[in-house]
Amino acid sequence: MVLVALRMAGLLAVAAGEGPCDIYDAGQTPCVAAHSMTRALYGAYSGPLYCLSKTTSGATEYLDVGVLSPGGVANTTAHDAFCAGADCIVYRIYDQSPQGNHLGIEHGAPNLAPPRNIQDLGVNFSDPRSKASLGGRPIYAAFFAGAATEPQPFTGQGYSNRTATKTAQGDAPQTVYAVVGGRHYNGLCCFDYGNAENVTDGKAGPLAAGAMEAVYFGSSYAPRGPGSGTGPWVGADLEAGIYEGASNGASSPSLPLIDFRVGMVKGDSGNHYAIKTGDAQGGGLTTVYEGPRPRGYEVMKKQGGIILGIGGDNSPWAGGIFYEGVMTSGFASNATDAAVMANIVAAQYK
Repeated sequence: MVLVALRMAGLLAVAAGEGPCDIYDAGQTPCVAAHSMTRALYGAYSGPLYCLSKTTSGATEYLDVGVLSPGGVANTTAHDAFCAGADCIVYRIYDQSPQGNHLGIEHGAPNLAPPRNIQDLGVNFSDPRSKASLGGRPIYAAFFAGAATEPQPFTGQGYSNRTATKTAQGDAPQTVYAVVGGRHYNGLCCFDYGNAENVTDGKAGPLAAGAMEAVYFGSSYAPRGPGSGTGPWVGADLEAGIYEGASNGASSPSLPLIDFRVGMVKGDSGNHYAIKTGDAQGGGLTTVYEGPRPRGYEVMKKQGGIILGIGGDNSPWAGGIFYEGVMTSGFASNATDAAVMANIVAAQYK
């Protein structure tokens, strides 16, 4: 009880052997999705982080990449051995939460406009920017190459779970964060992680305002207020628009280019949301905006699907780098946000 009380008071940022989802659990906003290419997000997690696939001589092989120890860093020695001399892709990113909301390669849906209706590609490791380190150990990220323009047709890279369970739906509260590369981005749609349209009977749900609530990073859908610059920004993709404030006329200065950026979007019930950002290598979170939602989004219509690297309608043109991300049930407290940020910094991304 003392440990929880101190953490919630902001007096204890990181306890030995705990991950972000332990902190969210203690704050009574448990993780309902926890995806990471780099590390365990619970102190006791010892399962797989992601699944690799490769095809050699016409046969496809798979390897689950786990952690070196419970609560630890990815076992990239196994990754390197499996991928030696082969072209590997990420076939699946596992959900570490009890919900099992794993991310697979996005399939598209027949009721979406081309090229959004076709299956995406998996990310690979051909770009050296997919490599980094965590706590002094080598790691791999999910590197989304992106497009220079929005050509038709185009097959991008993206992941989703369109039938996720226990994620926020309707106007239910949630918190989402993602650790992304802060230097690789573009102005195309949409490098997102978070809550998006689901799929029922093979068809994507309505693409209505408020159907999504996801972290966005890039320079698309620029805020129009004075001093906003040319991006990049951390924003909230709410479907039908990406926002950094109460309207698309908000002022939101461009963010400095850093190696590892944290983006956080928190959606509460009752016309209230918040956007925060910070440097995963040091310091705390900065509040980009907190207050009422934009007009037309006062009552959210979240569908509870999960996306990564694409828009809710499988718009596949964005570039980005994904390291880890979490979705919770409930609107986390500021003290919980701060403790999670301290945990990310303590992990030592480099």
